[in-house]
Amino acid sequence: MFHGGRIVARAIKAEGIDHVFTLCGGHIQNIYDGCLDEGIRVVDVRHEQTAGHAADGWARVTGRPGVALVTAGPGVTDVVTAAANAQRAGVPMLIVGGAGPTVNKHQGSLQDMDHVELMRPITKWAASVPTTKRLGEYVEMAFRHAMTGVPGPVFLEMPLDVLMMGAKESEPGDPRRYRARYGPSPDPDAVAEAAQILQEAERPVFVVGSQLRWSSRRDALVEFIEHFELPVFVNGMARGAVPLQSPCYLKRTRSYALGKADAVFVFGTPFDFRLKYGKAIHPAAKIVQVDLAGEVIAHNREVDLGFVGDTGQVLAALRASLPARKGGEWLAEVRAEEAKKLAAMEAEMNADCDPPGPLRVCAEVAKFVEEDTIVVGDGGDFVATAAYTLPVQWPGVWMDPGPLGTLGVGPGYAMAAKLARPGSRVILMYGDGSFGLHGLEWEAMARQGIKVVGVIGNDAAWTQILRGQKQIFGEERCVATKLDHTPYEKVAEACGARGFAVDTCEALPGALAAAFDCPEPALVNVTIGASDFRKGAISV
Repeated sequence: MFHGGRIVARAIKAEGIDHVFTLCGGHIQNIYDGCLDEGIRVVDVRHEQTAGHAADGWARVTGRPGVALVTAGPGVTDVVTAAANAQRAGVPMLIVGGAGPTVNKHQGSLQDMDHVELMRPITKWAASVPTTKRLGEYVEMAFRHAMTGVPGPVFLEMPLDVLMMGAKESEPGDPRRYRARYGPSPDPDAVAEAAQILQEAERPVFVVGSQLRWSSRRDALVEFIEHFELPVFVNGMARGAVPLQSPCYLKRTRSYALGKADAVFVFGTPFDFRLKYGKAIHPAAKIVQVDLAGEVIAHNREVDLGFVGDTGQVLAALRASLPARKGGEWLAEVRAEEAKKLAAMEAEMNADCDPPGPLRVCAEVAKFVEEDTIVVGDGGDFVATAAYTLPVQWPGVWMDPGPLGTLGVGPGYAMAAKLARPGSRVILMYGDGSFGLHGLEWEAMARQGIKVVGVIGNDAAWTQILRGQKQIFGEERCVATKLDHTPYEKVAEACGARGFAVDTCEALPGALAAAFDCPEPALVNVTIGASDFRKGAISV
């Protein structure tokens, strides 16, 4: 006989998951006990939202679903933001929520509430496990929902008595047998039509999104652009997929290229605010859209060809259908425009003014980015600057909140990343505003020996919002957007981490080197000067 918590742990272990993230609660302690027996590390944090973000981050780095364990009532409500963020970003994870005993349901037991109805709108699937003997089956169902089609979060409510009672020993299922291992193959007719559009195009552009990360053919994009050169712009979890030395690697000219393109192929990316709801693309351009979710295709903008497919599989099929082609004048034109943009950045990247500007700070941090470094972005203006300057490429990983724009993701993502890949550097690029959401997670990092280096771009403001507020309402009506130059490094020190304060260009390299060299998690709080680099950027 196994108690219910052990059954849950065995089902999690069968998926190859050896870390779970939690904030303790009485309703879920049996699962902890089971995890100890199964060799699963239980990583505890200081807020359930962080546990959810850590599960999200674990999935992004490993390619396997992350797991968050939260207690009933407020434990579940606290993880709601993380679930919503993972849903919008398309990240697979399992959230297990405790609950009072089934015999006391709706009688007012401690932390009693209808968790399933709360979680249903922001997950792919939400259910309550009815009996102990079905715990393993429900975990398998949950992973199947999370990993099938567009990945996403799932929620299982597990009542206290269901976890405490026993059931007969049985072997957990094999994931290769209880869920699909491959995505849908592209329709040959659709591939042929798409190849014809691409071959006839003079100014083609690719936009590639997060679904590439979950494809069994993640390498297909590199293979394609080595065969058929064209401007490629990546977003979300596809960042890093194009080698930095490739002529197709571009990061500053997406609007320029889309505005002049005659054919745009959009893979795993909706026509949302990032593409100006489709209006960023030249009105006369032919559009081919490929997505795992058919309902996303042609939403907000009509397309010439849309079909359901796995990004990597479609790219592989397209490559096989096309003769080799160099980028020619079109790619050269976009690269020339890119060079102009980068040249304009370089002046600020090399500027010696004090305090250092955000581009100078990011340029110094870039010197510490290795081939497999994981960079986490948690903030607005400063993080958007970092996205343009830090040279992340696969097998390195770039992680940011994604289209929901959730601040506070940083500590959870960073902790999970370091635990998933202990030999890699993990850099957490912070806005000073976002640090305030989950700053005490530095205690969890220090106590559990999780080495992360955080860099705060401290301009004493919620700058991405403040900028537009000034323009619309005027300086005298700016409220709720200004902060102080708070010594956040002392918060980290109080939590057992190392802290460094910097306000000059001269001191910055030494502080960064010391932060990376010390064994403890370390936070570098950099006072930054003003910059027009992000002038005109939208915040809504």
